[in-house]
Amino acid sequence: MPSLPVSLKHIRRMTDDTGIAEHALGIIPRRKEGYSTDDQARALWACLAWLDVAEGDEKEELHRLIDTYLSFMLWVQREDGHFHNNIAFDRTPEDETPSDDCLGRCIWASALTLTTLQDEDRKLAAKQMLEKALPLAEEMAFPRGRAYALAAVSLLLRSGCPFDFDLREAAERWADRLIGSYRTHARPETGWHWYEPALTYSNGVLPWGLLSAYEATGRPELLDVAEQSLRFLIRLSADEEGRIRPVGNRGWCTPGHRAMWDQQPIDVMKLMLAVSKAYEITRDKDYADVAKRCRNWFHGDNDAGMPIADVKEGAACDGLEENGLNRNKGAEATIAYLLTESLYHSLVGTT
Repeated sequence: MPSLPVSLKHIRRMTDDTGIAEHALGIIPRRKEGYSTDDQARALWACLAWLDVAEGDEKEELHRLIDTYLSFMLWVQREDGHFHNNIAFDRTPEDETPSDDCLGRCIWASALTLTTLQDEDRKLAAKQMLEKALPLAEEMAFPRGRAYALAAVSLLLRSGCPFDFDLREAAERWADRLIGSYRTHARPETGWHWYEPALTYSNGVLPWGLLSAYEATGRPELLDVAEQSLRFLIRLSADEEGRIRPVGNRGWCTPGHRAMWDQQPIDVMKLMLAVSKAYEITRDKDYADVAKRCRNWFHGDNDAGMPIADVKEGAACDGLEENGLNRNKGAEATIAYLLTESLYHSLVGTT
């Protein structure tokens, strides 16, 4: 009998001996679209999140997938520490410039690997990648990459993991930079409590980064700004009845405009990530309620009134559009669903 409350069927289908494919047509992998390192880091995160719950064959399967994603990341990390993000199906790198987001995701996934796995031989790969990548986080220009790196050093700091890098100093400094972004762009007099002039994608990662830093440093300012921005994000991510409605990708959200359509599973997962961490820290049941509504969004409590998740396959549709579901079930959406279910599973055990 399966030990996991989710199916690994689709993530297994999407993964070959190179890595997880980026896109799908329906549930069929689109090999000509190749791979993204972003998705390997996300998939690694999802597998690590379920590892403690799995038993027997499912645990072995998760370890096999973990090995595949770690191997991919180790392969694409350049000598300067950056990770090449876009790889064609024939394993050739595509032209690109280094991405802060990709770097941050890989730093987070490597830190999570180092603090989650018990196997020292697997942890070697994560530690080597971190040693090369962490110094680059100092030069990050964009807040989402910073938030991932901040969460990573905060996790390493709290875990007591020995590391030849000043984790506390980095956590303090990178948190100050996120606070600086907030102070620059927030306009309390108009009700705009955000780190940028617009709400765009993966918004929940920003307060989550500060909440993670608060756990590691105990600085009250970090919790205060994280909660201000998170409450603002919650207000703009729900309809009048409280049903989750993430900011649409078709135009984003500014003080004068809010897009409704092209709602993305990744945005709901990132909100779930932030409110779950906020509940873990504060035990404010309002955060737990939002987390449950995020999970319900995947199961039909959304603007379409239709399930985003295919529970039997362990997959999720790529988005919610004006005319209904985008039924393609690519890596990003599927992993967002698996991570949301993992966060919900942990939440249920604490409420």
